[in-house]
Amino acid sequence: MILGLGAALEITITPSDVGKRVTTRRRVPEGFRDVVGPLEFWRDGVLGVRRRDGSLVEIAESALVAARVVADRPRRM
Repeated sequence: MILGLGAALEITITPSDVGKRVTTRRRVPEGFRDVVGPLEFWRDGVLGVRRRDGSLVEIAESALVAARVVADRPRRM
C-alpha cells in the first residue's frame, strides 16, 4: 500500500515577511532540508534564515519547495 503525503507544498512567504519566524523546505542534492527561524533578509533571489543555534542559512529562491510563517517559539522560564 502506498500512502500519499496528503498535504500540498506551498510557498506563502514574501519579502514583506522579513523579521517574522518562518519554516522552509528546500531542495538539496541529497533530497530536502528544512530550516526554521527568523527571516533575516530576502534580496537578489536569496533568503537568509537564522537558526536557533545562531547560524545563518542562505537559501536560493529557486530551491524553495515550501515555506510559511509560523508562530514565535514560546520562551522557557
